[in-house]
Amino acid sequence: MNWARGERIGHGSFGQVNLAVSTSHEFASLMAVKSCSLLHSATLVNEKLILEELSECPEIIHCFGDNVSQENGVKLYNVLLEYASGGSLANKIKNSVFSECEVQRYSRDILKGLYYVHKNGYVHCDMKLQNVLLVEVGGNYVAKIADFGLAKRGGNLEAKCELRGTLMYMSPEMVAGGEQESAADIWALGCLVLEMITGTLAWKCRRKSDFGGLMMRIGVGDEVPEIPKKLSKQGKDFLGKCFLKNPRERWTAEMLLNHPFIAGYNEAMDVSCASPTSALNFPHCTSSQTSLSPQKFVPEFISRDEFDWNLRSSSAILPENRIYQLASDHQRFDWSDSESWVPVRGAYESNCS
Repeated sequence: MNWARGERIGHGSFGQVNLAVSTSHEFASLMAVKSCSLLHSATLVNEKLILEELSECPEIIHCFGDNVSQENGVKLYNVLLEYASGGSLANKIKNSVFSECEVQRYSRDILKGLYYVHKNGYVHCDMKLQNVLLVEVGGNYVAKIADFGLAKRGGNLEAKCELRGTLMYMSPEMVAGGEQESAADIWALGCLVLEMITGTLAWKCRRKSDFGGLMMRIGVGDEVPEIPKKLSKQGKDFLGKCFLKNPRERWTAEMLLNHPFIAGYNEAMDVSCASPTSALNFPHCTSSQTSLSPQKFVPEFISRDEFDWNLRSSSAILPENRIYQLASDHQRFDWSDSESWVPVRGAYESNCS
């Protein structure tokens, strides 16, 4: 495996991402490489193994292989991945709100990937805009699911009570009872689709004071994220199927692929459908806000970057204690820590603009 490390384009809680240039013809000329200390590589090894199992799906980021290198006296475990020149959907939404055509197209790509993940017995466990990357294919960008660091086998009872994922996208059954199966990925999908539509997080949470209250809203009662009233009828129905509180009633990825909002996607219309310059221009959707920036969109509420919390606890937490813990003792956790990969300034950002 012959490759050379390029500049750093991202980082995570236990490693970093660099550009990687192939020095042979066995791989793509430009790749991304995730690297971490060999001593702390269990999560990255697990991600590589899962990606290899899912390698035949074009809507999942491709893994070219792994190796161990010694750099500056430190042994590193490296995983070579497909390079996403378009950045993540989180990068893209910082510049504009998506048109409905784009939302349909990217949602279709994500659902194809999720269908394959679930069909092969896995749950992603951390679906969010940051973990959907845009890869150029034939002159167009395809949305591909990435970052399987928290993924698990479905039906794993030992992991049932484990806190796993990013809080803003957690399903009611995960918050209330520690259940995280394929239906939880669908709930998170609904959150990220709503985020693409509105430019803001699915749930509003006031700074520093409302975290516990939000967890109660997610895990208890009938409240679901607010769906814009003037979104198309098909779009509203699609999100409604994602936000069914009962995971047994929530639609599957296969069912959602056949929903009119996705099945009715028209590629010809997509070509002529430019991204709106503000949320006010989104087809079928209005907003009282005028700013494009998610961080300024609703200033009294917490922003996407501040709410990018990611939890993974190896110790079991009893379901009956979960809501109490999240509602009253959230400072036990490092809320700012995330095991997802965070873009930094450099070539990566220049390619995203």
